[in-house]
Amino acid sequence: MIIQKASITDHEVLTEITKKSKAYWGYSVEQILEWDKNLTISKDYIRDQNVFKLVNDNLIIGYYSYVFKEEKVIELDNLFIFPEYIGNGLGKYLLLDFLNRIKETNIEKIILDSEPNAEGFYSKMGFVKIGEFETSIKNRFMPIMEMKVIG
Repeated sequence: MIIQKASITDHEVLTEITKKSKAYWGYSVEQILEWDKNLTISKDYIRDQNVFKLVNDNLIIGYYSYVFKEEKVIELDNLFIFPEYIGNGLGKYLLLDFLNRIKETNIEKIILDSEPNAEGFYSKMGFVKIGEFETSIKNRFMPIMEMKVIG
């Protein structure tokens, strides 16, 4: 298994991973369609952002992406794996690669908006919930999480 920079030709499979991974949490087909714009990974997004794919036997099975925000802040924008690979430590593998990749920067804080069902994963990995916001689904709240980076 290797993690490498995604190319713009990966946009369709990354979108498929995102939508299938989101659906894994029990959201309806209608809900996934409603979120289509937010769950689509475009060629432009891959070109303009930091997107890294997890490849196993020449198949892309997951990815993560991050965006530089303020001067010393990065947002972990996406971290998704095909559902059949969830629970095998690959989310941790991707997250540790991300943390290692930014280690040599001047970043002091990582922020993310967590899928509510993934909050426990991020907490175990050292993120702390600092807030939340209501989503398009009534009474569903998206945790806002952060991790301080020690240089």
